[in-house]
Amino acid sequence: QVAMVDAKGTVAAHTGEKCIKAAGHVTGANYSVQANLMLNDTVWGAMSRAFEGAQGDLAERLVCALEAAEEEGGDIRGKQSAALLVVSGERTGNPWQGRLFDLRVEDHPVPLQELRRLLNIARAYELGDCAERTLMDESLGEARFEQSSREYDAAAELMSDPAANPELLFWQAIALASAGRVGDAIPIFQRVYGYDPHWRELVPRLAGSDIIPNDPDLIKRITG
Repeated sequence: QVAMVDAKGTVAAHTGEKCIKAAGHVTGANYSVQANLMLNDTVWGAMSRAFEGAQGDLAERLVCALEAAEEEGGDIRGKQSAALLVVSGERTGNPWQGRLFDLRVEDHPVPLQELRRLLNIARAYELGDCAERTLMDESLGEARFEQSSREYDAAAELMSDPAANPELLFWQAIALASAGRVGDAIPIFQRVYGYDPHWRELVPRLAGSDIIPNDPDLIKRITG
């Protein structure tokens, strides 16, 4: 069983007669879905409908197709792993660049749920990076603080458990403090320290690496 989509959107797929049933594929505009060893022969049709009907970027549409396959019965052997790889359509010349999403779940009782969680976390970090760039863009004036706050809030909503991973909150506070909004940053720092006091110890180390101003008064305020 093989499927290909070329750079012009031409699609070709083949499901051989010796594939273990249920096996089949559906091709559409710029995509192909294929499956074998499925519990039911309705799986690939469900994948196709989900992919075409999903809203959002390619990563979202791919995960929706996988979720539809599982809802239709999925693999007759059960479930164990899931993966998602989405690359940019433009070459960078650097092999480490251009991977928009590269996520994999090797072994998990509910692998698609875990893949969805990892996708949300990846999106959260992407929004966090965007928020930091907004906050540091002085050309936006005071508007940058409100805009970056919205972006950080959107990122936080995607994190399933900020108490388990408060890193985005921490960097939001660092970005605010670096932009001179220490009063806004302190409550966020305190929230992060409540989750894990080790974050407090990280602050002066950042000053030593020029990530925040090496100002003893500032460090005392945000670690107090």
